[in-house]
Amino acid sequence: MQEALHEQLFAHDEAGHQSDGQTAPEPERRRLYLRRGAKIAIGLVIIAVFGWLPLRAIWEHSSVEAVLNSRLVTLRTPIGGRVAAAQRFSDQAKLEAGTVVLRVVNSRSDRTRLDDLRRQKARLENERPSLAAKLASAKAAQRDLARQATQFREGRVLQLEARIAEIQTSIEAAAARRDEASAAVERASSLAKSGNVSTVELARLTRELSVSQQTELGARKRLDAAKVELAAAQNGSFLGDSYNDRPSSVQREEEMRQRAGDLEADLARTDTEIAWLANEIIVEEVRFADLSEANITTPVAGPVWEMMTSPGEDVQAGQPLLKVLDCSGAVITANVTENVYNRLQLGDRATFEPNDGGEPISGSVVNLTGAAGAPANLAINPDALSKEPYRVTVASRDAAARACTVGRTGRVVFARHETTP
Repeated sequence: MQEALHEQLFAHDEAGHQSDGQTAPEPERRRLYLRRGAKIAIGLVIIAVFGWLPLRAIWEHSSVEAVLNSRLVTLRTPIGGRVAAAQRFSDQAKLEAGTVVLRVVNSRSDRTRLDDLRRQKARLENERPSLAAKLASAKAAQRDLARQATQFREGRVLQLEARIAEIQTSIEAAAARRDEASAAVERASSLAKSGNVSTVELARLTRELSVSQQTELGARKRLDAAKVELAAAQNGSFLGDSYNDRPSSVQREEEMRQRAGDLEADLARTDTEIAWLANEIIVEEVRFADLSEANITTPVAGPVWEMMTSPGEDVQAGQPLLKVLDCSGAVITANVTENVYNRLQLGDRATFEPNDGGEPISGSVVNLTGAAGAPANLAINPDALSKEPYRVTVASRDAAARACTVGRTGRVVFARHETTP
């Protein structure tokens, strides 16, 4: 009864559906097939993608995590003092090498030695005019005494020349008297034989001849002595019974010459000490400037990574002030599985593939720290990569690495190589 009732109720609807199905257009059927084919293709692509990624991870030697990193340069203060800002710059500004970032001023630096050197130099400079005046006075007195000594020598030479001329005249007179006495003795001798001249007269004439001869001889000796005195006077020495070999003017001139020489030596020593003190003052000023003020400059080009102080703060010598990224020392830190780590060697080629789809960065393995602590002079501590304990450092010199995009994440793919058994 139910079946009969069902046939009667839906007999008209089934007949209508059959007639509609038979008259359905062919484009609708084709569109249905295309839709089903597209769904099947999309499913196959999804299956291929999600199946290929794990498979590629199995076949490739790649890292679990990787981040673009860079070396840090820590700038420390060489002196103690107060920090002052040298210039204003933004946090993201890239500083050039040699840029003055901070200044440390020490207003309590020791300048005792500098002041002592300046006082010594001032004292010598004040004494120098007095020494120069004394030297000039001594040289003037020396010249005056030398003039007096020259006049005395010239007068003494003239005096001795006149004396020599006088003695020569006396010698000529004595020679004439000698010749006269000799002739008288000869006449008296011939007359004494004939008895015209007495013996007493002959003896007197003979005595006069002897006296004239001795007088001439004494005059010649005085001439020789005068010539000796003249030669000595012409050479600067003076001979006599009433004075020394040099007159007082000459002796005073020698003393004044010695005094002038001593003053010249003192003046030269003073000039030398002044010059030495001037050089020492320059050196001490440079040292005092280094101890009283220091400019903190960046040795490399890169942005400021961490400012560890602020203007107005008192710091001690050796205290770190700021850290600067060394863009020329960009590296890539990654952690890998134990299996991949055991297959790596220093110098292996590697490629960093950023997750943001940027240009890959090529490099080579420079450090295999394993589970040990990684170097601490990096912007991002490798210990932050905690999924795997084995850490690798890759160095790169590509332009993209030197752009200082520290913090970009990605993965590192290492070149495969066969290991010898």
